[in-house]
Amino acid sequence: MPRNTSINSVLIIGSGPIVIGQACEFDYSGSQAALSLKEEGIKVSIINSNPATIMTDKVVADNVYLLPLTCESIEQVLQEQQIDAVLPTMGGQTALNLCIEASNRGIWDKYNVQVIGVDVAAIEKTENREEFRQLMVDIGVGVAKSKIANSFLEGKEAAQEIGFPLVIRPSYTLAGTGGGFVHSKEEFDTALNRGLHASPTHEVLVEQAVLGWKEFELELLRDKNDNVIIICTIENFDPMGIHTGDSITVAPGMTLSDKCYQEMRNQAIKMMRSIGNFAGGCNVQFSVNPETEEIIAIEINPRVSRSSALASKATGYPIAKIAAKLAIGYTLDELQNQITKTTSAYFEPTLDYVIVKVPRFNFDKFKGANKELGLQMKAVGEVMAIGRTFIEALQKAAQSLEIGRAGLGADGRQSRNLEEIMHSLEHPSAERVFHIKDAFELGVPLESVRKATRIDKWFLVQIQELVHLEQELRRYQLSNIPRDFFMTLKQKGYSDQQIAWILGNVTEDDVYARRKELGINRVYKMVDTCAAEFPAHTPYYYSTFEDENESIVSDKKKIIVLGSGPNRIGQGIEFDYSCVHGLLAAKECGYEAIMINCNPETVSTDFNMADKLYFEPVFWEHVREIIELEKPEGVIVQLGGQTALKMLSDLEKLGVKIIGTSFKDMDLAEDRGRFSDLLKELDIPYPKYGVATTAEEAIKVANEVGYPVLVRPSYVLGGQGMSIVINDEDLENAVVKLLNTLPGNHILIDHFLDRAEEAESDSICDGEDVHIIGMMEHIEPAGIHSGDSSAVLPPYSLSETVIKKMEEYTVKLAKALNVRGLLNIQFAVKGENVYVIEANPRASRTVPFIAKAYDVPYINIATKVMLGANKLKDFKIET
Repeated sequence: MPRNTSINSVLIIGSGPIVIGQACEFDYSGSQAALSLKEEGIKVSIINSNPATIMTDKVVADNVYLLPLTCESIEQVLQEQQIDAVLPTMGGQTALNLCIEASNRGIWDKYNVQVIGVDVAAIEKTENREEFRQLMVDIGVGVAKSKIANSFLEGKEAAQEIGFPLVIRPSYTLAGTGGGFVHSKEEFDTALNRGLHASPTHEVLVEQAVLGWKEFELELLRDKNDNVIIICTIENFDPMGIHTGDSITVAPGMTLSDKCYQEMRNQAIKMMRSIGNFAGGCNVQFSVNPETEEIIAIEINPRVSRSSALASKATGYPIAKIAAKLAIGYTLDELQNQITKTTSAYFEPTLDYVIVKVPRFNFDKFKGANKELGLQMKAVGEVMAIGRTFIEALQKAAQSLEIGRAGLGADGRQSRNLEEIMHSLEHPSAERVFHIKDAFELGVPLESVRKATRIDKWFLVQIQELVHLEQELRRYQLSNIPRDFFMTLKQKGYSDQQIAWILGNVTEDDVYARRKELGINRVYKMVDTCAAEFPAHTPYYYSTFEDENESIVSDKKKIIVLGSGPNRIGQGIEFDYSCVHGLLAAKECGYEAIMINCNPETVSTDFNMADKLYFEPVFWEHVREIIELEKPEGVIVQLGGQTALKMLSDLEKLGVKIIGTSFKDMDLAEDRGRFSDLLKELDIPYPKYGVATTAEEAIKVANEVGYPVLVRPSYVLGGQGMSIVINDEDLENAVVKLLNTLPGNHILIDHFLDRAEEAESDSICDGEDVHIIGMMEHIEPAGIHSGDSSAVLPPYSLSETVIKKMEEYTVKLAKALNVRGLLNIQFAVKGENVYVIEANPRASRTVPFIAKAYDVPYINIATKVMLGANKLKDFKIET
């Protein structure tokens, strides 16, 4: 049957600002859904409050409303647009909660708007913990023993009845907010209070804890004819007790028996059918007793979930795109498989590879924070890696994290403190997977590791095998490693850097050269959803070490865009926004646009965005081999934040053309000392400064420039390692700590301009002309990182004299740095004096905001300038 022709305009509700538990995966889902609906001739309106998203771009939606996500804003949209239906399943919990509130207020009925993709009643059933528990009992699906509590007294009675250990699960919250385990009576009162206050309905579920059980997630789709398919089964590496967003996850499931999988599958379908008659996506979470394979349901989410983006990238099946079409009336058998182009969407993907997701944490930004992982999500991002085996994918994921690891250990950063390691195994943290390997290296028996972690033995055996391989490798020198054994090491995910560290007397380049001599090369396999049963047409690849290479190199001119890797504090969705616009601009200029990235949450890793997508670590060895295969005209590093910029030196050594501002000029801007020397030459005011490489030098410099001083390393993003100190003792501690974290770094000591205002400019330069696209004034004084400061566009209180000086210094610096593309400059303003703090010749986190504010595609323009396809005068843009 054809789609519902009564729906000609749809409102999609976004997820709002990036928060832990709700990140850019919903930008991916919202963008994909909007484009899917537009394909059907449907007019799409989007409401979201986050300007750094692709979904709020005119390239995605017909009408964009950058408004607070409130019922008042919803009414404003409905008054201005003729909306037939609302799709609330693409914006996470925020969108669902707003949909319920609007429904309760009668807004949808008032404006005759259908809710599609979900039933409001289904949301109530799944979010209300007691209704969900009772529903599961009614349909014969197992649940943990539990009781609902709406008051402190009811919670105490529930705990007494169920017994410890317990789980507190607040209703209507995201990412486990307010939830947690309670192991004893002494902890209970505080945990119960926290949970009741976290729930908007003052309701918690007090539940029996099933600590140590396995955890699984299933992603489902259902159409209006009640056809249901399982898109992906995801297994948590970590057992129950850790929020799934903080857990390493694996697809397909590795340790499920077929009997248990079939039962879980049947239960998931039964659960989805029981919560209402709607067409769309659904996420179901189960727990499995590792001894008996008893299955209990944890929760069901009747929407595109955090894991949906991961499942889409893992399988190649575009869940949000298909879910949007199902919501407007199509059935699965009427829709085309987006990858094979010859089969229908009514099929369950088959994987002939393994994907591993590893979360990214930022505890280093929060000194003193509790690093132990539990039911409340703490990860700020994630990476995904694809390999032929679990261990290959796990090592690639470790390389993708950008935490200084070359893989799973064997890189000089291992722990040798047995007490610390065993504590880490029993009290999970971000480092636990690395400490498992460290424990095996120290000879801890496998059974002891299993008891401490409760992780399935199968996973632990895979990690333990690495220790045996490394022991074998130490018997050889680089020149006499047998080819078969060398190949085995690479198939197990070892980087050249790890092999060099194990051998001890060679470099990464030596290892790379030797394996090339032996003919051990990366090959690229296609992600095709069907394990090669049908021909696939989607250029979406991962690397491994085998014989056949499926990535056919075209004879077109190519540009590679380096992505920004995992989200973390200081580098988030705004850089993915820039990468996507860079890809679109390169395609418009006639290039084959190639994307390298490892973040499954992003729009840039949607296989429809680039001409060719390599889902690979943004890690030098991987990037190098893709470049050697594709032989691009050049590489764009300006758009991917510090992740891409860190490769400048290696790219330069390899002779790869940097598109836009050159390595030499970018390096000058990044090197704090040399940059300050440039400011002096240009007669641009700057704070007094000095450069130090030791604590002694730093103290001498600080006494010359005068306290307070700002201490900061070169080549960092997001204020990493920066601090303001007021005496020699604090300075010594700060410098010693920096040099331990970033050995060999040059430390810049600036006189701190106390009580100064901060402002910034963003501009584009084509080598001749400079166009200032925006100036922003910070509300907070200098000393608050620009990413944490509220800012106003245009400046609200700066004098004309100050603004003219900012304009003058921007033009001077753009030309002195030979900028081709984007430039962001940070200023400190004290009275009528303007000082330059730093200049970054790259995309900044403010450019998406400015582009939305002025409705001008600045990244697109900057990319065309970088590529030399256009000059600024070719674009009709106003200052």
